[in-house]
Amino acid sequence: MRQRAAYAIVTGGLIAGLIDITYALGFSAIRGVPPTRILQSVASGLLGSSSYQGGAATAALGLVLHFLLMLIIAAIFYFASTRWRFLVARPVLWGGLYGFFTYWVMNLVVLPLSAFPSEVKFVPLTLITSLIVHAFGIGVPIALASRKALAPMAREDGGAAVV
Repeated sequence: MRQRAAYAIVTGGLIAGLIDITYALGFSAIRGVPPTRILQSVASGLLGSSSYQGGAATAALGLVLHFLLMLIIAAIFYFASTRWRFLVARPVLWGGLYGFFTYWVMNLVVLPLSAFPSEVKFVPLTLITSLIVHAFGIGVPIALASRKALAPMAREDGGAAVV
């Protein structure tokens, strides 16, 4: 059971984290924002405005924090799906909804409660692309990794757990 959980959380979290950070860095690069600044903005959730004066060290911290958050997000979905197997029965649907939900929780709850030094703004183009990335680049890979990890359990109980 622990190996299955570790597989789902690490695989789903790392894939989702890689997709999300690639999107964030690429989208920001198009607007002329350097990668270091984006990673420092992640660290600012913990350090506040001082993260922007920390150079490569706070950028590295931002990268670590980003992947840590993705692992936590993956763990929440995995453990929920061990209880409610319908979540992995239709991973595109439920993973997409989970990614959508995750976006709103991060922007309406987590960021405002953190030390993030700016007001959260919802610019239409960024909002739309972020929702798509969160749904299909975060939620779906996490749901698929959870489904794969839980598939052996479905076979053990006669296939009833995961359809």
